[in-house]
Amino acid sequence: MAIQKKIPLRKCVATGEMFPKKEMIRIVRSKEGEVSVDLTGKKPGRGAYVSKTLNAVDKAKKKNSLGNHLEATIPHEIYDELIVIIEREKLK
Repeated sequence: MAIQKKIPLRKCVATGEMFPKKEMIRIVRSKEGEVSVDLTGKKPGRGAYVSKTLNAVDKAKKKNSLGNHLEATIPHEIYDELIVIIEREKLK
């Protein structure tokens, strides 16, 4: 009998929906207060997850839910990077 491996779920800070961790993009704030996109999911620091949809990124930007969650100012480059990552995923 195969044991069902538990899939780690994470909540999207923009939409509030739960998704498997692998279907999310992690944004992390380091101890120094630097905000970056963490594609490995292993960077140290406070993390927040966003769904891999342009709608979620747009919502996160409008509501500043990433900034609130990470307690940091989110540079516009982070949102641009998220959009590039999502667009690249669509092409696969």
